[in-house]
Amino acid sequence: MSETELGESTPPVEARRAFRQGATRPTCGISKGFAQANMISLPEEYAYDFLLFAQRNPRPCPILDVLDAGSPVPSIARDADVRTDIGRYRVWENGELTDTVDDITSVWASHGDLVTFLIGCSFTFEFPLMDAGIPVRHILAGRNVPMYDTSIPCVSAGRFSSTMVVSMRGIQPDRVSDAVRISARYPSVHGAPVHVGSPARIGIADIGRPDYGDPPILEDGDIPVFWACGVTPQAAVMASKPSFAITHAPGYMFVTDVPDRCYMV
Repeated sequence: MSETELGESTPPVEARRAFRQGATRPTCGISKGFAQANMISLPEEYAYDFLLFAQRNPRPCPILDVLDAGSPVPSIARDADVRTDIGRYRVWENGELTDTVDDITSVWASHGDLVTFLIGCSFTFEFPLMDAGIPVRHILAGRNVPMYDTSIPCVSAGRFSSTMVVSMRGIQPDRVSDAVRISARYPSVHGAPVHVGSPARIGIADIGRPDYGDPPILEDGDIPVFWACGVTPQAAVMASKPSFAITHAPGYMFVTDVPDRCYMV
């Protein structure tokens, strides 16, 4: 399956196979009805501190799965391998981005004790928003979601500290309350927005220039609505400078086999 054939009807196992075979594209709009996940792998010496960081910051870092040290096999997807089944990865050393690749098998082999965390992603509730008649403009345009660094502090834990990263979707005023209500039913994939309205109030100077993803598409009257984002661990890597880390590239998620309804409350 080519990346142009990937879409909302693609089964998760087929999406993962396509990425394993070299497809590279953001996963928004793929595999309707199934949860997606952010990913970070760290040396075992950092695992407890990061687990504590995530526990103290459940809005941006809701953990869906933690893999055994050295294991690339998640429990939330069959026949899956986190080293190959994401479309794009980032490799970090001492808080600096050193490489962007589409397969981490070789770099993984030189770090045998990596502990991988899979973290809930707001792409999971985008289809429920659309099913309720709320346009998700970046999906309709075939683009990546815009994401921003903010001034919202996270709670520090051990060697990890950071400010929060958020994703943004423009919503018409009469549908904002519906978007809040629908997303709030999915606390394991970031839940309700953390901010509605003025970007400047959370430290975003120019909404037209996101720190990650693609520039936003806003229609007349749209109100910017901001959700906590699973790119926050990458901000923590940059701020806290662990010796080594691997993450997904922003917007390029791990597609799980778990139906999104399993994370609905």
